[in-house]
Amino acid sequence: MEVRYFKQYSNCLDRDMEFKVYGHRGKPVLFIPCQAGRFFDFENFHMDDVFRPWIDAGKIMVFSCDTIDAETWANKGGDKRWRIERHEQWFHYLVDELVPQIQHLAGERNWCNTPIMTFGCSMGAQHAANLFFRRPDLFDSVLALSGVYDSRDAFGDYMDDLVYANSPCDYLANMPNDHPYIGMYNSRKIVICVGQGAWEDVLKQSTGWLAHVLYEKGIHASVNFWGYDVNHDWDWWYKQTAYYLPYMMGERAFP
Repeated sequence: MEVRYFKQYSNCLDRDMEFKVYGHRGKPVLFIPCQAGRFFDFENFHMDDVFRPWIDAGKIMVFSCDTIDAETWANKGGDKRWRIERHEQWFHYLVDELVPQIQHLAGERNWCNTPIMTFGCSMGAQHAANLFFRRPDLFDSVLALSGVYDSRDAFGDYMDDLVYANSPCDYLANMPNDHPYIGMYNSRKIVICVGQGAWEDVLKQSTGWLAHVLYEKGIHASVNFWGYDVNHDWDWWYKQTAYYLPYMMGERAFP
């Protein structure tokens, strides 16, 4: 497996940001680590082993980014407005700075512009879904495992324009039925999955809320609740990823 490391200054964040690329060609996948995770978590937590068959076959290139969750969503004692403004800076780092890099690096190997899939587990799933729903013009698919898709767990009852803009359960619920994004969502692949075992209660509730909103808006998505033995842990995320990747890659009928 070819692995490349990059460290670049971000104007959006006014700091250096790091990322790694796994694979020599194929569909670009943006992997967002779990809460306060780092760019090397894709391999440190052995998710690279799950992706290896597709990476080695030249079907997928994974781009593993850095988070700043310790300053934002996980910083529950901090000033709420500062936290969400900082998150928005990170969001724009991803879409305005990292995505062009992904498009360039993947384009060099694929000889064409290949749409990007977002992928994450736990808080990484939250970010993956938010990226997809906010920018379906940049991302053509999302695989989100055990995420929270509203702002309540991190921000409580606090709501402002930026918290709202990063809370899919809220902004999708209020999206006009004729919004062009709905047609874009329905031409893409959306897989949301959560277990019903240990440490999944809050995530299960938020996933249920998101499922209801998607249904009410006529947004076609595969929202799945796995069994009561399915815990909030890497062992289950490995199994879920291995199960859904063939669907995401068009190798099997979509669930």
